[in-house]
Amino acid sequence: MSATSSPSRAAILGAFAIVYIIWGSTYLGIRFAIDSMPPLLMAGSRYTIAGLILYVFMRLRGEAAPTRQGWATAVIIGICLLTFGNGGVTLGEQYIPSGMTSLLVATVPMFLALLGWASGVAARPTPWVALGLVLGMAGVYLLARTPGVSHVALPGHEAIGITLVLIAALVWAIGSLYSKKKQAASSPFLAGGMQMICGGAAMLLLGLVRGEAAGFDFAAVTTKSWLAYAYLVTFGSIVAFSAYIWLLRVVEPALAGTYAFVNPVVAVLLGWAFAGEQLTVGMLGGAALIVAAVVLVVLGGRKKA
Repeated sequence: MSATSSPSRAAILGAFAIVYIIWGSTYLGIRFAIDSMPPLLMAGSRYTIAGLILYVFMRLRGEAAPTRQGWATAVIIGICLLTFGNGGVTLGEQYIPSGMTSLLVATVPMFLALLGWASGVAARPTPWVALGLVLGMAGVYLLARTPGVSHVALPGHEAIGITLVLIAALVWAIGSLYSKKKQAASSPFLAGGMQMICGGAAMLLLGLVRGEAAGFDFAAVTTKSWLAYAYLVTFGSIVAFSAYIWLLRVVEPALAGTYAFVNPVVAVLLGWAFAGEQLTVGMLGGAALIVAAVVLVVLGGRKKA
């Protein structure tokens, strides 16, 4: 796919399908992977491998070597988006189901609206956006009050999981706003590889500091976890990420950002269908409020041409 020529409708629809379905399925993939793998070592190695593959591929295609300043930018963005963002989600999924995790991550556009306004990057939220923020917080409250009813690695600590995921969403939003002003490289694909390398390496270091390597036995990793890990590296990190940054070049950012309220629907349905995650009235109510909130925040914040 080329961002310089006029893309076909089929290519655009295909890229949206990849981002909607694959990114929605990665929550379940993370859940399966960390059943027998240390969370940060799993996530860190996943992104480091994916980043190296993407980086080497783009360099072989003739992309210029990044500058030191470019690597410094990649470190900041990678740590915000991946180390804190994805790392926090991965840790959080030890305590809460993948479906609930994806719904909490859907608060990212709300954090973007508030932080963008506060920092001067974006305009003041419209009344529709403000209504979305209120509905979103109500949805999070309902989820927080929902007792754990599904299998997780460390049950009985839902508050810890919810807090970790919300912090991850907040820092992801901070990193996203920073990346609007600073770019690691002129090519978004090369920059993405750099960010995955830096963020993944930082997660690996944190995993080692947490002592995740102590007592870890490769032989104890289940086939299901290995398959999920391979899926996360290839499809979750390389394929879906590349499709998303290509979409950012050929469609409106607000339209590309609709993944934020489609992914939760995919994640909840997959968790229910393949992981035995139960759907309670509280979860369904919280889900409805969060999805409605994100729709209002994303679409209500769009400016007329």
